[in-house]
Amino acid sequence: MSKTEALAKIMLGPVLLMQGAYTRRVTPKLPEAEGERQGMAGSGEILRLLILGDSAAAGVGASTQAEALSGQLVSRLARDYQVRWSLWARSGLDSQALLEMLEQQPPQVFDVVLLSIGVNDVTSTLTVDQWIARQQQLLAVLRGRFAARQIVMSPVPPMHLFPALPQPLRWYLGNRAARFNTRLAQLASREDHCTMLTTDLAPVAGSMARDGFHPGPAIYSLWADDAAQVIARQLGKPASGKL
Repeated sequence: MSKTEALAKIMLGPVLLMQGAYTRRVTPKLPEAEGERQGMAGSGEILRLLILGDSAAAGVGASTQAEALSGQLVSRLARDYQVRWSLWARSGLDSQALLEMLEQQPPQVFDVVLLSIGVNDVTSTLTVDQWIARQQQLLAVLRGRFAARQIVMSPVPPMHLFPALPQPLRWYLGNRAARFNTRLAQLASREDHCTMLTTDLAPVAGSMARDGFHPGPAIYSLWADDAAQVIARQLGKPASGKL
């Protein structure tokens, strides 16, 4: 825990707890995007893709999976590949719950895994060291149980810009998210066949869901653009045209 975070918890602890409880109570509970969670699209070389994670991976903030991360990413990759894809995601998951969910899945093979996890870890009492240890566990499971050739890790979004969060809670969680991302980037740089996206997921007017907490289709589009470019580059095949 950083000195700044420790001092904030001492001085602002009761305020942060009250604001957290209030925010959970008043923030609208949006559903996960409707639509298929597995399928096949495109033609050409087979690409086995897994999109994995929390509410953002599940498409909260979009009406359908076609508008969410999964649909937008698959549509881009399908220009160059026959994409056989699966979406394993659920609102509320933190890293430990995601590990438990993976253990319930039968072993299978994926060429690429796109991972979205971290917001629910940031809002918990998890330390950054504990967070990184769980990311290392996730990488080991994805490589061992699911033979992942390439792993693409999404950054924790810039929570200091979330409209749903009041100050100073917004500042506090944003500071934690930034520290988690710094360590996640260091981890990704040390791991073979692992890349952390540098996507700027900062919200602009009209780009977030109405809860002020989740992405809207415009942010999912940007996220899918960057992920598709990274995946094509990892697999050694330039993306066709502008994604």
